[in-house]
Amino acid sequence: MSSIGKHALMTDPRIREAGVTIPVYGQLPFVPERASGCDIFTKDGRRILDLYGGHAVAALGYGHPRLIKAITDQSNKLLFQSNAVALDIRAEAAEKLVSVAPEGMDRVFFVNSGAEANENALRMACMTTGRKKVLAITEGFHGRTAAAAAVTWNSDRWYGFPDKPFAVDFIPRDDVAAAHAMIGDDIAAVIFEPVQGVAGAYDLSTEFIHALRTATQKHGALLIADEVQSGIGRCGQFFAVQAHQIQPDILSSAKALGGGIPCGAVLCNHTIAAQFGAGDLGSTFGGGPIAAAAIAATIDAIETEGLLMNVRRSEAAIREQCVLGPIRKIQGMGLLLGLVCDRPAIEVRDALLDHDILTGTSSDPEVLRILAPLVLEPGHIDHLAEALRDIAPATD
Repeated sequence: MSSIGKHALMTDPRIREAGVTIPVYGQLPFVPERASGCDIFTKDGRRILDLYGGHAVAALGYGHPRLIKAITDQSNKLLFQSNAVALDIRAEAAEKLVSVAPEGMDRVFFVNSGAEANENALRMACMTTGRKKVLAITEGFHGRTAAAAAVTWNSDRWYGFPDKPFAVDFIPRDDVAAAHAMIGDDIAAVIFEPVQGVAGAYDLSTEFIHALRTATQKHGALLIADEVQSGIGRCGQFFAVQAHQIQPDILSSAKALGGGIPCGAVLCNHTIAAQFGAGDLGSTFGGGPIAAAAIAATIDAIETEGLLMNVRRSEAAIREQCVLGPIRKIQGMGLLLGLVCDRPAIEVRDALLDHDILTGTSSDPEVLRILAPLVLEPGHIDHLAEALRDIAPATD
């Protein structure tokens, strides 16, 4: 191999990462160099339309001026302080978050990720009720930490810990009768995703979600809405439960919450919040000034730029234009969509990447996920439709 070839290998970040990190991620065959709007520009000169948004994180796309300015200004003023002191920007972020949350969600606890949000939501439910069993929904995903993974479907294959922190059982999704039968006086909480993201953007029925709410209220259990992936405008409302017109007791948020800055939050009503005092919950970096500035800027942008309406328009256009080629039907809500394929979804993902379009797979091998930035434009949807049209349907 020439010296130039050896140098190229030594500077390839895929090779460098493989030499110093634990190899737990399957990585795509391109290296981003920069990004703008909905486009990723690679080191080898490609321009890729990002319809996956970094696992639903890039709510405002890339380089959004409001978000960049908020992060830069806050970095210049105060990079970090812990929760040992009050901060104006933390208060502002919390105020903006509760202003767009479901009615009654008027208290916030800031954390750093979706798993941490769910971990604390489950802990709060067990502490509040004093009960020792939690119900989740089949096919759901809630994270990889101890409690969050305990309520994740099929996590026994990778759970890793010797014991789970509480008893767990799973309600078959969309089974109303099972929900009423399984939710009893021994249940601390039921946790659910209104749209099951990892499962392929499977949207639970309104009837089922209302059954969860009715049964938990009847038996004094708490209802936890995991909106880590479905929240912050992704489903055409700030939170997907708002489309179902229900009020959970606790709600978790992350991913798009900071537009790309790591952050998360647990929201609850003031009655639950009153059960907790100094030292009961904690997070060193949760609610730090950079994250808080990003949260405030992201919510501002969604509200002032009409992005909820843009999400609803984009969903309608994708449903109208993109059931063609290998796509048999579309499920999900807003820009958390599952494109059901006529072949393994990974084959369609790879074919779309050949057309410079990035999408994602899911735990359902037939479902391709769309998690596009909320700033998606009609031309981007046209590009997706054209690419799908070029992929021939499977033949019998």
